[in-house]
Amino acid sequence: MGVPGREEVVIGPYHEYLLEPERIKLVVEDGAVKEVDITLGYCHRSIEKLMTTRTYKQAVFLSERVCGICSHAHTTAYCTTAEALLGVEVPERGLYIRTIVAEVERLHSHFLWLALLAHGVGEHEAFVHIMKEREKVMDLLELISGNRVHYAVNTVGGVRRDITPKVAEKTLETMKEIRPLAQYCVDILDENGPVGKKVVGLGVMSYDEAIKLGAVGPTLRGSGVKSDVRADDPYAAYGELSFDVVVEKDGDVRARAMVRARENLESISMIEQAVGALPSGPIVAEMPEPVVGEFVGRGEAPRGELVYYIRANGTNRPERVKIRTPTFANVFTYTRTLLGARLEHVRPILESIDPCYACTDRLVLVDSRTGKERVVSLSDLPYGTVDGG
Repeated sequence: MGVPGREEVVIGPYHEYLLEPERIKLVVEDGAVKEVDITLGYCHRSIEKLMTTRTYKQAVFLSERVCGICSHAHTTAYCTTAEALLGVEVPERGLYIRTIVAEVERLHSHFLWLALLAHGVGEHEAFVHIMKEREKVMDLLELISGNRVHYAVNTVGGVRRDITPKVAEKTLETMKEIRPLAQYCVDILDENGPVGKKVVGLGVMSYDEAIKLGAVGPTLRGSGVKSDVRADDPYAAYGELSFDVVVEKDGDVRARAMVRARENLESISMIEQAVGALPSGPIVAEMPEPVVGEFVGRGEAPRGELVYYIRANGTNRPERVKIRTPTFANVFTYTRTLLGARLEHVRPILESIDPCYACTDRLVLVDSRTGKERVVSLSDLPYGTVDGG
């Protein structure tokens, strides 16, 4: 018999809220969440394994397809790691172009997420306005790279596309045009703003809890922790740019959203600085001879710290590639932010980490006896093994 007032609510693996399959089981008592169980593994695509069957340069194509929202962040982290391992010195102009595209991508990602947050709490006018103005950012990405999604700008040793004076001029013009949109996002997230007032106080996570749970990116900075790979361990051209690491101290959904909104203003400033200081010279370096060794590299994707590990065995192909995406780090914060939440507040709390589940998944369970694949959660393993033995 069930406990009166206690029920299980299962979201997914297929649900109208979820853009990608995921299973989140909540135990609810009297309308409040008491337990959280998360199941990953529905989107495994074998990308890490496939990268070991390609050359270092060919693997860039695969790293770009880990995520459609922050594809440039993935190729930047992969290329930066491979270059450090192989001993490639990227030309300065190539580093600046990487940085410009990275920050334009951050703008598109943050604007998209802020629009979806507004839509999720019923502020449809804000949703439409942000999405409409965001198109200027998407047009700029297409102008720079020729693509709106997978930009194919990075390669091991530098970048594949240059920024002409005409494109540089258009970039500065676009930054001027979207600055009001960035400020608009900050304004609607004020505690009394149309979006901010609906998410203030939801999904609170303290400074210490954020560190203990291993949060990264805006999720971590929204709890008052000043941590950003671009500032702490500069890569590309970030060490040459002036910017503030945005931090909010309340630790709730509004704080995590405000970090993203304020970061848009910083990104605009960084892009303007980088375009203004864009050095002359080549954009790509020659590939060296293969080496033996290993290296861990990281970057600051829109969702947070992105980690790549590459092991080399002396051939022109990596022996092992390991990826730790921001969502994999942030998804564990649900075990704190959802506890005590009312059921009607679950959606904005889940959305507050800007989850990308396809990026996160990297394994699936295969029964060696039957060859059948299945996904299981911890609660499905009462005796510590799949078959209960």
